[in-house]
Amino acid sequence: MGKHIVVGSGQVGGHLAAKLIAQGHDVTVVTRSGSGPEGATRVAADVTDQARLTEIAKGADVLYNCVNPLYHRWLTDWPPMAASFLAAAEATGAVYVMLGNLYAYGPVDGPMTEDLPLASTSPKARVRARMWTDALAAHEAGRVRVTEVRGSDYFGPGASDQSYLGDRFLAPLRAGKTVSLVWPADVPHSWTYLPDVADALVVAGADERAWGRPWHVPTAEPLTFRQIGERMAAILGRPAPRMSTLPWPLVRAAGLFSPMAGEMRHIRYQFVDPFVLDSSAFQATFGVRPTPTDEALRATLAG
Repeated sequence: MGKHIVVGSGQVGGHLAAKLIAQGHDVTVVTRSGSGPEGATRVAADVTDQARLTEIAKGADVLYNCVNPLYHRWLTDWPPMAASFLAAAEATGAVYVMLGNLYAYGPVDGPMTEDLPLASTSPKARVRARMWTDALAAHEAGRVRVTEVRGSDYFGPGASDQSYLGDRFLAPLRAGKTVSLVWPADVPHSWTYLPDVADALVVAGADERAWGRPWHVPTAEPLTFRQIGERMAAILGRPAPRMSTLPWPLVRAAGLFSPMAGEMRHIRYQFVDPFVLDSSAFQATFGVRPTPTDEALRATLAG
């Protein structure tokens, strides 16, 4: 069994660490607070400390970047962390697996594939794009082995409070109350199931065919908020839920008082037009398919 360093123990890092532990691997989880699941070696560290992260990663087979700074802090938090990860991977020889997202593509016309240019002009998305291009350049120079695994909006057991399909969606649905949405209810959107993210990260770290390019997490067919609500209600044996959408001017006004609400203008394009992830490359290469939607929705409701 291998030695794996999982940095971050949030909605993805927790699933990943638990999966690796279940497979019998030696797993170290690194967070600022020293938290992590049972069965892992838990280490408190500042990820921006390159010497400290390098020391922790010595002898590791894989180093996973599952850190997730608050969106409004990407410009300040990501660059020093990205530099530290890359330095630690280069110094130790660990395969560097980056957890990515779809922001860097920007608005597109049609399903997103991994060969699309990272064309977003948003400063925060450019930070993410630079992280990947720097890592890829190091890979192509023979300094590291790296890959990035990108998913769409997450859902599932253990989803964070920021998840659009988290408790703020589930609680009123379970109670038979109106589900209040920030975004339109009837626009198709890809949703990536958290256990599938963990599975994809494990594959990417272990299979050399994954290295040197990005991949999309196996993700099921896109669904609207209304379709998801109806399918969840059917699982619960309830009528289809009522839904309402906050007026966009009200959301913009909230941004004057909440940094996170203020950032929503940058991602609005992802929810007012179809936002569809194509994961066929990963599925065909590694023979991994997304969890069936109704199975994932049942687990989300149970979790």
